[in-house]
Amino acid sequence: MTDQTIDTNARRVLRHVKTGVPGLDAVLGGGLPEFSFNMLAGGPGAGKTTLALQILFANATPEKPALYFTVMGEPGVKMLRYQRQFSFFKPELIGPAVQFLNLSEEVISGDLAAVLRRVAKEVERAAPSIVVVDSFRTIRDPALVGTHYVEPDRSAMRMEQFVQQLALHLTTWEVTSLLIGEYAEHEQRQPLFTIADGILWLTQATDGNSVVRKLQAVKVRGQAQMPGLHTFRITDDGLQVFPRIPEQQLNRFVSRERGVTRLRTGVPGLDAMMGGGVPQGDAVMLAGPTGTGKSTFGMLFAAEGLRNGESVVVAAFEEYPEAYLARLRAFDIDPDAMIAANRLRITYLRPLDLSVDETLADILQSVRDTGASRVVIDSLTGFEIALAPTFREDFRESLYRLVGALTATAVTVFMIHEALAMSPDLSFTGQRVSFITDDIIVQRYVEIDGALEKILAVVKMRRSEHGAEFRRYAVTETGASIGEPVIGYRGILTGIPERSVPEMRPGRHAGLTIPESALLDALIRLDEASLPALAARASTSMPEAAQAIDRLIALGYAKCIKDGNGAAAHYRAIARSPDQ
Repeated sequence: MTDQTIDTNARRVLRHVKTGVPGLDAVLGGGLPEFSFNMLAGGPGAGKTTLALQILFANATPEKPALYFTVMGEPGVKMLRYQRQFSFFKPELIGPAVQFLNLSEEVISGDLAAVLRRVAKEVERAAPSIVVVDSFRTIRDPALVGTHYVEPDRSAMRMEQFVQQLALHLTTWEVTSLLIGEYAEHEQRQPLFTIADGILWLTQATDGNSVVRKLQAVKVRGQAQMPGLHTFRITDDGLQVFPRIPEQQLNRFVSRERGVTRLRTGVPGLDAMMGGGVPQGDAVMLAGPTGTGKSTFGMLFAAEGLRNGESVVVAAFEEYPEAYLARLRAFDIDPDAMIAANRLRITYLRPLDLSVDETLADILQSVRDTGASRVVIDSLTGFEIALAPTFREDFRESLYRLVGALTATAVTVFMIHEALAMSPDLSFTGQRVSFITDDIIVQRYVEIDGALEKILAVVKMRRSEHGAEFRRYAVTETGASIGEPVIGYRGILTGIPERSVPEMRPGRHAGLTIPESALLDALIRLDEASLPALAARASTSMPEAAQAIDRLIALGYAKCIKDGNGAAAHYRAIARSPDQ
């Protein structure tokens, strides 16, 4: 086809060759463009050969076979001996669908034209869909070009010309091709790479005692690839890529809208402190020191969802799944039945050297499989420790992507984080990650009258009003409950509070205790309210609210508005002059 015959106004959608590598098609923007000329580059042991063979076996058929040319790398027999250990390897395809050919003799002769002729002959014979050349980089070694020394510049020029001619031939034959070459990262600007339609760069880096593998789609012609570095693992199944940007964030896909629905926490009294519960789709962080009951609160949140017919995913980084299931049974939950019904999934992610993207992929897949509306992460501290050192440096950015991908689908995330036991400052979370969350609950130890007590407070809610007081709470083997507010003390955040105010508050609302005064303030703000609404606004229990409202009525601060049957329905504040 000449340039004059090209319709520049027509938009032809590229067809894609699926790679068969989990996660890679998303990184490439849909797969390898059909009939493209691609390079797989990276250092020794990065996984280039395994990647090429995984793509090859995913696409080769007897009707449209694949050719694998070896140059001066591993002999075909040796390669097959090791590659057949992967699950993607199908021995029945060797011969009719996958053919291995050796070009060593042509390369050693130094006649690059002979190499091209051999490739052309085999391609015309087999009419393949995919061609792999492994490793084309060895052709540029002067020691392999005839018996005479060739200057490096001239060798590089011959190599570039060879690749240009090879690319021209393979494109003309409408073959999707993969050329494997060993290159260091500083060689990414080789002029040779301008010939390629696509470049995949594979690296492995050692950081401390951990090894991290990463892949980058440096170049993909004709389509928008996913930017950045993406971690991958080589397992018994071959390569698995973990895209840096999950599908939920990339496509702004939302399966459930974030609305005004409130989720109960399963902790009596905590919902009232949070203005009626956790708004659906929020990211909640519970921060506190060791032993304050953080995991129990997370389990209660999970158990409450299961009791309400929801599905739940728990990402456990500290406890073994068996221990977690045993503790759930104490909350009247049959975890075995929930797992069998696909309503509960516990992902155990304790092994070291994890990447955030790998963790995210595992959690997201569990959410998709179960249709979960609640995710519990226990804990962020264990999550950070499980990461390879490379990823700990970017922990906040990684956590931001993790939470964003989950809440993009209106999943409510309950994260547990270990904070310092006692700190006089307001750094509740300790990792400067509060901006990632919608709601923050803090737990503390305080010494009151010579006894160590547990207290908590809701310090942040983005989409809701909430109580601002510190409250005592208790944790038992069967759950937890919120108790009385801590009244009459100052310096609570120091862990050693001091008594500061008397039980009566002079000057503001004469004759009222602090809880009664708080209830009156809530009633004034609401103008008129039922007792449940008033209790929720004042972050108090119903019995406490009932007792306080009776006192307000008796002292002339409020009045009761009864319904048609004479029963109390609503309450309203009564204006009083300052001297009353």
